[in-house]
Amino acid sequence: MQFKQLELTKEGSWLKRNLQTRHFKRSLAAIAIGSLVGFSFFYFSEGKLMESMPAWDVVKSFMVGGFFGFFITNSPCARGRC
Repeated sequence: MQFKQLELTKEGSWLKRNLQTRHFKRSLAAIAIGSLVGFSFFYFSEGKLMESMPAWDVVKSFMVGGFFGFFITNSPCARGRC
């Protein structure tokens, strides 16, 4: 009876493996695009100059847009679990 040699390779850390996945990269892209869309919507709907916009409102628009981008890629329906 012959047995094949089992090849064991080092996998690396959990964080490194998860940062290199396709899903993680797609989520980052969706968050970035969502943030830009959120800011664009805020900028064009307010009709103000950048100097007169409060910094906190700009940050909130980026955060809301980023959340929507994150939700679109990580919701159960987006992952095929509806």
